[in-house]
Amino acid sequence: MRLRRTSLKVAAAVLAITAFATACGDDDKKSDAGADKSDKAAAALPATVDTTMGKVTVKDASRIVPLGGDIAQTVYALGLAPNVVGVDTSGAVLPESKGKPTFGNSRSLNSEGILAQRPTVAIGSASVGPRSAVDQLKAAGVPIVLVPDSSRPEDAITRITTIATALGVPDKGKALADRTAGEIAGAKAKGAQATTKPRVAFLYIRGQANLYQIGGKGLGPDSMISAAGGIDTGTELGVQMSAALTPEAMVAAKPDVILVFQKGLESVGGIDGVLKLPGVAQTPAGQNRKVVAMDDLELGGGGPTAGVALNKLVDLLHG
Repeated sequence: MRLRRTSLKVAAAVLAITAFATACGDDDKKSDAGADKSDKAAAALPATVDTTMGKVTVKDASRIVPLGGDIAQTVYALGLAPNVVGVDTSGAVLPESKGKPTFGNSRSLNSEGILAQRPTVAIGSASVGPRSAVDQLKAAGVPIVLVPDSSRPEDAITRITTIATALGVPDKGKALADRTAGEIAGAKAKGAQATTKPRVAFLYIRGQANLYQIGGKGLGPDSMISAAGGIDTGTELGVQMSAALTPEAMVAAKPDVILVFQKGLESVGGIDGVLKLPGVAQTPAGQNRKVVAMDDLELGGGGPTAGVALNKLVDLLHG
């Protein structure tokens, strides 16, 4: 009887040891898999990329600072949200940015606030500033990758590729760029097939600042309007970037549609507020209350949502 009990105890011990060893083996495999994944990511760095400030080499992407909402969108879409240690105010509106420190607008950066996050790399567009803040980051040894500003939806593709390469995830960048390119092409084809060709005036409005402008060539929305199958009336009038909104300009523009940023629409109290702006009520768009709004990041078209945003604009303009 004792022999049998002893045998049972030994058998139980053997089973326990075997189970423990198997579990440890599984953990080791998981650990090895994680290490392999980490090694592959690390193997892509250092990386040297062409930027608007020349060639820049990035050795470490563990603490990323994206300077701009579309830049933050791209970094997040590449799966690097855990590496982001702070954002500018335009990136702060994204869900992934919740709880992350902010340090001013991308064109009025707080370099001290950025450096306080101990970034290993900063990513932004060519228009970030002021230049003194950029110089201070460079002087502190922070690699700064500045990509060209987006002037048309397709620019998002090369921006994604450059950012992904700089951050050590070129394969993810290619997949994201390919997907974005497909979405842009699909939206452009949809716009080209539309039976209407609406005249569109993009108005940049900030009611609280009494700022009312009509957009034109080079501002950003002009290329989105064109790609969506519309006619940008500001560009047609010869406006470069933007000009003061006047009754004469609106009457000459004769827009069928008024396009605004969502925040701009809210700043004047909605459509009724837009209709009170100089000359708007006298236009076809004003008479038909055809005012459409999109988010700032959507109309910028410089990130991975460029194709989705363009498709939305097609529906708004031709619907």
